[in-house]
Amino acid sequence: MPQLHFYVSRELAETLRERARARSVSLSQLLAEIVRRDVSAGWPACFFEEVVGGWVGDALERPEQGGVEERDPL
Repeated sequence: MPQLHFYVSRELAETLRERARARSVSLSQLLAEIVRRDVSAGWPACFFEEVVGGWVGDALERPEQGGVEERDPL
């Protein structure tokens, strides 16, 4: 498994160590979880071209929305 090395401030390192201790995991496990969560966040590659831009039907049009409905006061 590859190893990554990076530098952080002493304060951030201590905060990370505290969080790892609170979760009863190693610092390495905590960092891997944070990276995995961040990297997996967001839209998959080519999502907009393949899904959103992949519409093959007629052009979509928003119908008339009409007026605002009057409601009885609460």
